[in-house]
Amino acid sequence: MPSSPPSSSLRLNDLTHPIVAGLISVIVNYGGTFILVFQAAHVAGLSPELTASWVWSVSIGVGLTGLLLSWRYREPIITAWSTPAAAFLVTALATTSYAEAVGAYIISAVAFILLGVSGYFEKVIRLIPPGIASGLLAGILLQFGIGAFGGASVDPMLVGLLIVAYVLLKRVSARYAVVGIFLIGLVFLLLQDRVDLSGLRLEFAAPVFTMPAFSLNALLSVALPLFLITLTGQYMPGMLVLRNDGFKTSANPIVTVTGIGSLIMAPFGSHAFNIAAITAAIATGREAHEDPSKRWISGIAAGVFYMLVGVFGVTLAAVFMAFPATFITTLAGLALLGTIGGSLAGAMAEPSSREAALITFLASAANINMLGVGGAFWGLVIGLVAYMMLNGRLPRRQRVELAANGSPAE
Repeated sequence: MPSSPPSSSLRLNDLTHPIVAGLISVIVNYGGTFILVFQAAHVAGLSPELTASWVWSVSIGVGLTGLLLSWRYREPIITAWSTPAAAFLVTALATTSYAEAVGAYIISAVAFILLGVSGYFEKVIRLIPPGIASGLLAGILLQFGIGAFGGASVDPMLVGLLIVAYVLLKRVSARYAVVGIFLIGLVFLLLQDRVDLSGLRLEFAAPVFTMPAFSLNALLSVALPLFLITLTGQYMPGMLVLRNDGFKTSANPIVTVTGIGSLIMAPFGSHAFNIAAITAAIATGREAHEDPSKRWISGIAAGVFYMLVGVFGVTLAAVFMAFPATFITTLAGLALLGTIGGSLAGAMAEPSSREAALITFLASAANINMLGVGGAFWGLVIGLVAYMMLNGRLPRRQRVELAANGSPAE
């Protein structure tokens, strides 16, 4: 059941913070990981038209699914393309034809629809103890927190300005800290003429349909890894981000809706999209709004910004990517500080799961990569094994909590 709409009317400052949070999550996504899509397109030998279609399909699909889910459930459900899947495709598309890759995208999307409709994914999520979930999230986000300060050796003026501004704004007006550093950093970069927009042309992207081809090779070498990588690297941590910030929408409709969106957009080049993990934390925490019932606006805002990028295709994606990498990493890290701190506190809160949560945190932060599966999955597995060994039993099914309107959160 969806949560009821917020009872209080929305004021201007209720809109400012979640809208900026949604914008920052979009900027971080495009500025941080979208280069992988261009790399994969280059490896596959795609034409500029097919590359623009990929940008269009993944941006429009992500925007629409996030907007619809956030509006329907009044929660900040941020969707995104699968970053680990894009990294996987950089190598996979070198040996797979584009038509076969599109067929693999379709098979993977159908698998996610079936998973969402079956309801099994939500049952798995509820088996994870809160301390383990918090430790996992803190471990995943740790590198982003470190990144907020690591850029000081490369760009000390920019990083120093953002950190000092963040601390001062936190003391003067905590609500405006993230909004403030974004604007201050942007003005600083513009004054230094460090945002290179020369040569950009405003062009509309046009979707290009590709007839899918199906083969056993693509099924085993693309569709299956794509499904597993997206499931463990995106959906698992993404749902735990929502749970960590107190949002209770069932995973089932989220997996189903993003699966349907992926299926529709696959023939136009979209590889897979899903609930966001790291960038979602920017929009689900207190930095987006003190009142959790107002944070769903960040999901609407992010959806609108994604669709704007989709309409103008490569042009606006290039604008986001024109920001210096140090600005992106510092902005993301500072915006996530509150979430990292809250996750660490949650991980250490329950004595019975404290050590297992600490193990989960460290294993996740180590970002182990084995068998083509990323660190989030292995951190969770190691943490659950440690919990079982320390407590002598598997985690029990978590109690179904009530949503804001008093009805079951399912």
